[in-house]
Amino acid sequence: MTGESRSFGTIRIVAGAKRGHRLKVPRSQDMRPTSELVREAVFDVLGPVDGLRALDLFAGTGALGLEALSRGGASCVFVERDPAIAEVLQSNIAALGYLGSSRVIVADYQRTLGHLAGAASCFDLLFLDPPYRMLPDVEVVLGPLLPSLLSQDGVAVIEGPRALPASFGQDVVFERAYGDTRITMIKIGRNASEDRALPGHV
Repeated sequence: MTGESRSFGTIRIVAGAKRGHRLKVPRSQDMRPTSELVREAVFDVLGPVDGLRALDLFAGTGALGLEALSRGGASCVFVERDPAIAEVLQSNIAALGYLGSSRVIVADYQRTLGHLAGAASCFDLLFLDPPYRMLPDVEVVLGPLLPSLLSQDGVAVIEGPRALPASFGQDVVFERAYGDTRITMIKIGRNASEDRALPGHV
C-alpha cells in the first residue's frame, strides 16, 4: 500500500454525468464529507439542477458542489480555507473535468462572504456544511447576507447536527433528519412566502 492510498479515502458521485466517479478525501478527523445517502436525499428533494449556479461555502473535498455539477449545474464556487484540503479539492475538480465551470477560493468564509455579497453575486444553490460547532456563529454572520447571495428563487441547503435546528431567520421549505444529520432547506422570506417550490420543482 502506498503512502498516498493510506492518506486518502474516497467517496462516490451519486448521479449524473460523473456517476460512480470517486473523489479523494483526506483521512482526517476534521473531514466529514456529506455521505452518499444524504447527498442523494438532498438532490432528490431539490429536483433538477440543470443550469443552476452553486456556492459550496465549506467545500472540503467538494462533494456537494461536484454532485451539483455532475447533475447539470452550470457552475460552482468552492470556498475552503485550508490550503492542503483545497489542493485535494482542486485535484477532484480536475479529475472530473470541471475546471472550466469551477472556481476555488482559498480563504476564510467571512472574508469571502463579504466579497461575494459586495460583488452582487447571485447563486441559485448555497451548500452550507460547516463544522458543527461553528453552525451558530455561521448563522449569525450569514443570515443577514442571504438576500445578497441568493437569486430570487435560490435555496440554501444547511447540513448540521440533528439536535441543532438552524433556519438563519428565513423560511424553512424542507427539514429532515438522517441519522445524526439534520438537513434544512431555506429560501429568503420574501420569496418563500410567495412560492415555496424548490428550484427544480414545478
